[in-house]
Amino acid sequence: MKKHLLVIGVLAALFTACGKDEITTSDGGETPGTIIDTDTTTTLEGYTRSVTVVFSATGAATVSGDSAGISATIDGNGVEINNESGATVAYFLSGSTTDGYLKIYSNAEQALVLNSVSLANSSGAAINIQGPAIDPGNGLAAKVILNGSNTLADGATYSAASGLEDEKAALFCEGGLLLTGTGSLTVEATGKSAITSDTYVQLSGTPTITARASNGHGVRGKNYILLSGGTLDVRVTGDMRKGLTSDTLVRIDGGTTTIEVSGNSGYDTESAAYAGTAGIRAGQGFVMNGGTLTIASSGRGGKGINSNGDGTFNGGTVDISVTGTDYTTSTDTVAAKGIKFQGDITFGGGTVTVRCNHNEGIESKGSITVSGGEVYGYSATSNAINASNRIAVSSGYLCGHSDSNDGLDAGGDITVSGGLVYAICTDGGTHKAVNSGKGYSFTHSGGTLIAIGGLENGADLKQAGYQTATYSGNTWYALTVGTTTYAFRTPVASASSLVLSCGTTPTLLSGVSVSGGTGRLAGTVVEDGTTTGGTTVNLTAYTSNN
Repeated sequence: MKKHLLVIGVLAALFTACGKDEITTSDGGETPGTIIDTDTTTTLEGYTRSVTVVFSATGAATVSGDSAGISATIDGNGVEINNESGATVAYFLSGSTTDGYLKIYSNAEQALVLNSVSLANSSGAAINIQGPAIDPGNGLAAKVILNGSNTLADGATYSAASGLEDEKAALFCEGGLLLTGTGSLTVEATGKSAITSDTYVQLSGTPTITARASNGHGVRGKNYILLSGGTLDVRVTGDMRKGLTSDTLVRIDGGTTTIEVSGNSGYDTESAAYAGTAGIRAGQGFVMNGGTLTIASSGRGGKGINSNGDGTFNGGTVDISVTGTDYTTSTDTVAAKGIKFQGDITFGGGTVTVRCNHNEGIESKGSITVSGGEVYGYSATSNAINASNRIAVSSGYLCGHSDSNDGLDAGGDITVSGGLVYAICTDGGTHKAVNSGKGYSFTHSGGTLIAIGGLENGADLKQAGYQTATYSGNTWYALTVGTTTYAFRTPVASASSLVLSCGTTPTLLSGVSVSGGTGRLAGTVVEDGTTTGGTTVNLTAYTSNN
């Protein structure tokens, strides 16, 4: 159909307004990864103009609305809007088409209100927001408000973009992108990524977002991704692709996030190196403050969370399962791991559960600090929890369970001054439940320690230590220390010994039944439940040369 220029007429529309949060910055807001925009509203305050776009399954799209300084070019159901007015415009989208798109050029922020729209583009992005050109300090470019059920889809092949223009996803925005509202959005991407911003992506309110990508990432925000509400379901099948990815920061403050990645590793020509998939890839850091995060990775060389920076877990619930094996070539190996951080990992709250069939469950190339919350790490073939430097536990609950290597392993000291530590190693060989680096030591000075599989020679137990040479596999034991009872389930596989270190003289029963109480550490421990039955276990003193 021949393109024609439509001068947009006047639309008699009034906006209902509520308050909009101010943009907040840190150190000027210019540092990549800094959260620079706290706008989480679903209203249209501040948008002074309105445009309505209706897509058609049988004819051409129609555009109407405020006109001055705004023009539209329509080619069938392909709509290109150029806003040179400097005004903030709200675009109301509805209708459906299997061969259309919306592209916006603008020098001001805009809102897109999706009212049960279905939009597919066979040769590129469904929605392509080319402006305003945003640097890291300038914040929001587009607010997408979802009403009803909405769908977007790109094409398997993208037409060549003009000039230096980007078009990186089925839903693409040059500047900051906020997804909010009470409706739903399903994005099906076969050509590139599902949702991408060259600045940031933020999810707030109560929307339901489903992102599917077979040849790109699920959600990418170059400077950061911030999830503070709603439901996000991401499934990525392409090799080397990520569920959520940012060059700097991924932060989760709330909502429910589910990620599934199934692609394999491969050779990345851009970086000239082999790379794997990941549920989350955060270039400079990851923060979990609240909400629920579930990740399943099944491809060779895949990871749950992978970052070059630090990891901070303050709250919420994290559950990660990595079932793939390593990706190995004649010259390189990409390891499949639960979570891996090049920097430090800090656990201060929340619940983190990581299971990995191959390689480390939880790994830090720096140090691991546990000061609260619950942390459970499992590996079938390697260290369950590993730090290149030290591991320090002062409070909370920590369990490292390996069936073929160390439960807790560090290149430096391991110190426990409080909390509950349940360490398991069942290989029956030279590995231990707790193992510090050569020339370093394991010191237990407070809290409660349960270790199956032995401690390193020279372990320094400041509290009284006890042991039993044998234990029954897959059995509930009840350990009472003072007024607290920990019922713990032993692993199925056998190990050399069971070692305890407690603040007071403990009692231990084997073969108990457990009911009630508070479940801890992926169900391996029940605190202050009701235990019945069982037989008393004879404990002998533990010394460091045992």
